[in-house]
Amino acid sequence: MQFCRLMNITIKKWGYLILLSIIWGSSYILIKKGLIGLSPLQLGSFRIIITTVILLLFGWKEIKTIPKTSWKWIIFTGYFGTFFPSYLFAFAETVIDSSVAAVLNGMTPLFTMLIGVFFFGSHFKWGKILGIIIGFLGTLILVSNEFNIKTGTDSSYAFLVVFATICYAVNVNVIKYKLNNISSLGIALGNFLSISLPTVLILSFSDFPWQAIKYGNEVTTSLGYIFILALFGTAIAKVMFNELVSISSPVFSISITYLLPIVAIGWGILDNEVFTLIQWIGCTLILLGVYLVTEKKRFKNSKKT
Repeated sequence: MQFCRLMNITIKKWGYLILLSIIWGSSYILIKKGLIGLSPLQLGSFRIIITTVILLLFGWKEIKTIPKTSWKWIIFTGYFGTFFPSYLFAFAETVIDSSVAAVLNGMTPLFTMLIGVFFFGSHFKWGKILGIIIGFLGTLILVSNEFNIKTGTDSSYAFLVVFATICYAVNVNVIKYKLNNISSLGIALGNFLSISLPTVLILSFSDFPWQAIKYGNEVTTSLGYIFILALFGTAIAKVMFNELVSISSPVFSISITYLLPIVAIGWGILDNEVFTLIQWIGCTLILLGVYLVTEKKRFKNSKKT
């Protein structure tokens, strides 16, 4: 019975990992398309506001299940897991390529492990460190032809993504160690409600051309991309990710960032781009890295039924 339960959890967490990789791997192109008609502040704000509305429609009852003592951590993870990264990635992709952003996002597992070790008493394992290094190396190889961060003042935009990865690392550790007893939907909805007010204020001062919506121009097209991003890449994905964190280790959960470039290359193949041998090698290293950071459990025979 215990063996079956552990196997079900293993299948479930790998299923979440693959689905989230596909969803979030597509988010970079959606951000890029959204920035055609929207500013970074408008894109980040609409992404948060639309997601909040969607989560309220399906999970408003979950708010009552959140203990009062947990709200400080809900608010904390709302800002670090969603608010700051939403704007940081939007600003970053005004300068750097979406593939470069995906590569830099591969630093998240490293920061996740370091924060877990130094602040949450997580165990230090050399196997996980090796997995992180191999996975990140595979990510660099995978997009080596495009990994060309601009020099000069524009190079500073890459650090926006790095700061976002630190935010993600803090978020996943806090969810795992401080909010593990709260439902995934409850955490997600609480996160977005806690950041909704400053988001509305930011949007109100962003000079959004509301009158342009009725003319069906690039503004409305960009809003369509952001709606897709908010529905799948934020609302649904956030709930799935919170569930993944609850049933696995923080480092394994955040190893999604290693699989994102594979999804990006998949989009390229559909667009008749060539997939080379070196890229296959990168994919192999990424999957090896994910395997190494996975929690290994020994299954022992039990006489209990």
